[in-house]
Amino acid sequence: MPSTIIGYARTSTLDQTYGLDAQLNELEAAGCEKVFKEQLSSVDKERPELTRALDYARDGDVFIVTKLDRLARSMPDLVNIKNVLASKGVTLKVLALGIDTSTSTGKLMMNLLGSIAEFERDIMLERQREGIARAKADGKYKGRAPTAQRKADDVKRLKAEGKTAEQIVVELGISRSSVFRALRAE
Repeated sequence: MPSTIIGYARTSTLDQTYGLDAQLNELEAAGCEKVFKEQLSSVDKERPELTRALDYARDGDVFIVTKLDRLARSMPDLVNIKNVLASKGVTLKVLALGIDTSTSTGKLMMNLLGSIAEFERDIMLERQREGIARAKADGKYKGRAPTAQRKADDVKRLKAEGKTAEQIVVELGISRSSVFRALRAE
């Protein structure tokens, strides 16, 4: 089966039609035979067309984007996408950076970006741990806010007092499903 050149284009809003058109033109010029496109913010949890594009990709295919920020939310997200493609035998090309993971230099550049992202994440987590330790030492760290599960005794008490589920939801500020979950646990 011959390989396919797959393109992915994304803009953050529906108003950015020029930006999307520019990406589509670049992808067409790069020889993309199948293009997936969407207009939504990269902070949206679901990017259905990206998911479809990754699912569509097969061994030997080439996955092309115009810029990294059109593909990934963050460096760890990029590394994850790169790993998904690599596990399928698909190479990634980023036109604006000239990165092509089918070459040794392209793999090196992608691995360097991944290593930098991992380093940044480790530093961020280390700072977070230090900040929490300092806040605890100063008596300012309160920890996680109580969950509905911690209010189970209150749910049972209010139910025993004759309150309805809706009244319990309002009084305790928890969801209806949490009320019923607490009552089922009796």
